[in-house]
Amino acid sequence: MALDVAAIRAHVPALKSGTARFDAPGGTQTPQPVIDAIAAALTAPLANRGRNTEGERNADRIVGEARSALADLLGTTPGTVVFGRSATQLAYDLSRTLAKGWGPGDEVVVTRLDHDSNIRPWVQAAEAAGAEVRWADFDPATGELRPEHLAAVLGPRTRLVAVTAASNLIGTMPDLPALASLVHSNGAHFHVDAVHYASHAVVDLAATGADTLVCSPYKFLGPHLGVLTGRAELLESLRPDKLLPSADTVPERFELGTLPYELLAGASAAVDFLAGLDPEAGGSRRDRLVASFAALEAHEDALRERLERGLAELDGITVYSRAARRTPTLLFTVAGLRPADVYRQLAERAVDAPAGSFYAVEAARRLGLGDEGGVRVGLAPYTSAEDVDRLLTALGTLER
Repeated sequence: MALDVAAIRAHVPALKSGTARFDAPGGTQTPQPVIDAIAAALTAPLANRGRNTEGERNADRIVGEARSALADLLGTTPGTVVFGRSATQLAYDLSRTLAKGWGPGDEVVVTRLDHDSNIRPWVQAAEAAGAEVRWADFDPATGELRPEHLAAVLGPRTRLVAVTAASNLIGTMPDLPALASLVHSNGAHFHVDAVHYASHAVVDLAATGADTLVCSPYKFLGPHLGVLTGRAELLESLRPDKLLPSADTVPERFELGTLPYELLAGASAAVDFLAGLDPEAGGSRRDRLVASFAALEAHEDALRERLERGLAELDGITVYSRAARRTPTLLFTVAGLRPADVYRQLAERAVDAPAGSFYAVEAARRLGLGDEGGVRVGLAPYTSAEDVDRLLTALGTLER
């Protein structure tokens, strides 16, 4: 079914400001049901998890519901859902745990396409262990990261390969199953950054081939926190550093300190909101998520094509998002203007389209844009055709 954008927008208070927002890749605006869930958690009795008091039971319920909600979103099981402060923090924690088994002669593979949170933790952990870092390239002309790019740097001593499911800079969606097959044929661990991907497409942990995977609810209408999941038997085998009295069961083994219960309540509400994007969908929450994401993809692809046609008609604009499979995320530059100046002028016209490398500094440099990057336009469930037209009109009036 067609997405009812007006109904979605009516649930997002921040859109009342009237600004056309294209900053979703950096974090989406928050629907009222998510805000209400956070407030309800904070205004009800709340305590450390347990079964004796109302506050303890509320906390326990919130955690259980959040694990179930994120498991439905990611196509995994609740007992493998780990919460942390951010995807970056979880990647650092995981890298230090895995690196306990690395040493001189071992190799770790990262890619030029990735956000730095899926590069630097692995690079630094490898360096600390005395392991070698190898870099998989991508084609800057097409934006594609293909299996042959990865095959060129894999070897018998490869211990881990970290790859993005979708580039937060240019939207490229690599063929994860093909990459996973290569990685596993070398006996290596395959870690996937799905932070950008999970905002636009259904995640199925088993289908991706990932051994571990991270995402961030604030990229898909939820609050700021990070989520990690992985193969159950793998998580059971890992021994992260932890406090002596803290739980040693999975997933609690990987969670440091008291969880932010109010944010977990908001994350559950965000998943439920996504599952309701197609109000006619039935079945389990996972079934409704699959149907809703199909409607979302159709909506975002149509708007992306509308935007790309409009950009092609404007003089002096170079678009760097060119991969065959990509999210509705476009990076571009404007001849005669620095990206930061384009960002400023658009903001003056009530259009938010930020500029930079967005922590994908290796990708920006490989594209020849340096650390300055470009202007990034990202679509979200609440993006309308009117928003796209306003952006195109504003670009046509830039002062060069």
